[in-house]
Amino acid sequence: MKYLAHLNKYFYKYRVRFLSGICFIFISNYFLSLQPQIIGQALDMVIENIALYRMYDGFGLQAELFDYFGKVLLYFGLVVVGLALLMGAFLFMVRQTVIVMSRLIEYDLKKELFAQYENLHLAFYKKNSTGDLMARIVEDVSKVRMYVGPALLYGINLVALFSLVIYSMLKVSPRLTLYCLAPLPVLSLSIYYVSYMIHQRSEKIQRQLSTLTSQVQEVFSGIRVVKSYGQEAQMSRHFDHETQVYMDRTLDLAKVNAFFQPTMLVLIGASTVITVYFGGIQVANGNITTGNIAEFVIYVNMLTWPVTALGWISSIIQQASASQKRINEFLDIKPEITNPVKASKPNGTLTGNIVFENVGFEYPDTGIQALEGVSFALQPGQKMAIIGRTGSGKSTIADLLLRLYDVTEGSIRLDGKDLREHDLSTLRTRIGYVPQDVFLFSDTISNNVRFGKPSASQEEVEQFTKYASIHNELLELPEGYDTMVGERGVTLSGGQKQRVSIARALIKQPDIVILDDCLSAVDTNTEKEILGYFKEHLANKTAIIITHRIYSLLSFDKIIVMDGGRVVEEGTHEELLKANGYYKAQYDKQNENGNGNENENEN
Repeated sequence: MKYLAHLNKYFYKYRVRFLSGICFIFISNYFLSLQPQIIGQALDMVIENIALYRMYDGFGLQAELFDYFGKVLLYFGLVVVGLALLMGAFLFMVRQTVIVMSRLIEYDLKKELFAQYENLHLAFYKKNSTGDLMARIVEDVSKVRMYVGPALLYGINLVALFSLVIYSMLKVSPRLTLYCLAPLPVLSLSIYYVSYMIHQRSEKIQRQLSTLTSQVQEVFSGIRVVKSYGQEAQMSRHFDHETQVYMDRTLDLAKVNAFFQPTMLVLIGASTVITVYFGGIQVANGNITTGNIAEFVIYVNMLTWPVTALGWISSIIQQASASQKRINEFLDIKPEITNPVKASKPNGTLTGNIVFENVGFEYPDTGIQALEGVSFALQPGQKMAIIGRTGSGKSTIADLLLRLYDVTEGSIRLDGKDLREHDLSTLRTRIGYVPQDVFLFSDTISNNVRFGKPSASQEEVEQFTKYASIHNELLELPEGYDTMVGERGVTLSGGQKQRVSIARALIKQPDIVILDDCLSAVDTNTEKEILGYFKEHLANKTAIIITHRIYSLLSFDKIIVMDGGRVVEEGTHEELLKANGYYKAQYDKQNENGNGNENENEN
């Protein structure tokens, strides 16, 4: 139960519903426990007066006595029906409190876990698969809800019914009560032993389910690659193997439950036999009545489902414990990137003064040294290009500026203040970032652009798609701006996705613009149109363009060349050409290919 202790705060939050539900459970079971007593009294009345009825055989009073018995039995019947209706009414209230509480807790737990997912650092997502994240917020939370709802309901119901029934039985005959409860120690040991096995198997099942979900998610996301390589059969075999493992583990759990349920029924049956046998002896000795035996038999059968459900309740609790343990593993992770306690209040703007001071960075998930001793400075409104080979550390600079990671060495200063002292919301809102790996949501094109500024009007959306040189192409789509893009933008071409992403970043009207190789999939004419907009409308904004190519249409205040995580060249376009290094070699190569057209097509 130590893992499930995390849920105590929710029980406190919904304490009114919880405590009301407990009260309703006891009241409902109180009316249920009265029914056997009424039935026992009715049976005693019939047995005690049947001899009297026979004595009047042949007399007119016999018919009157029969009518009297009928009225009395009808009275007993109506009382039993009335008690059943009262029990049902309070049982309805139980479900309106306890079961509704379980749904509210499920809702809150999913929100808590989702909020934690949003707060966790980027390295976390590189270590954990999407399928595993989905399994924990869907399957594991669902298992936990079964604990805070049905398992809790039936568990409290068992305690309430057991208490009331035992009390009622002890009032009639303490000795017979002890005989009836003799199988309970065996029951307790069985529950303890089986619960341990259920917990072990449940945890394995949930982990295998995460593996299965991850594989399915990867195959569906990469279906183009699977089909283009003709690997459907191989993926199916792998899926069959993982499914077989999941089935085997599920069957192991089912076998435990299948053994446990009959054991419960045998023990309950033994209690019934003991009740009838020793109860008969008590009746013969004159200690109890025949109606009391019937009352005890009804009590024992009342306990049949709750006691039998112990195995089911135990299974649910153990599965919930295993699931909550997996949920806690993520909830207990402390985000590495947090908003500083003394962060400056958001003022809505950044001037764009950027200074890297001997910055070093090592990726926490791989240990790869991405940057080493990187230093440069940008004044507000200046433009800088970062050029270098793949893996030279260019994109890492963008990640650090957005505080997706924190520097390992040195510092980054923005507007004269350490980047870690800035409010995260302001920082990321006022920076327009177009990543190298473009991501679009499964939504309309308008809403994908509007993601950068949710309050933007349709006119603004169209204005910035014109700046990104994609407006005319979008109008040609079947539903124009209302066209739904597939998952990750699969229905659009690479160039179209890049330009929608550019429009999404620019519609924010940010103070700092970071473009990470965002024109690699567009043709030359489109590139000229976009660069023309950049030259005109980004004139007063600090801009960093990360690229493999050299853009002759843009004038940069500073260009740095990266190699192996270090700045190996720095200067203006003319200065780097005179340096006769990597930049000069790339420039000459592009000129040989006709301003980079061939190289661009390769990208």
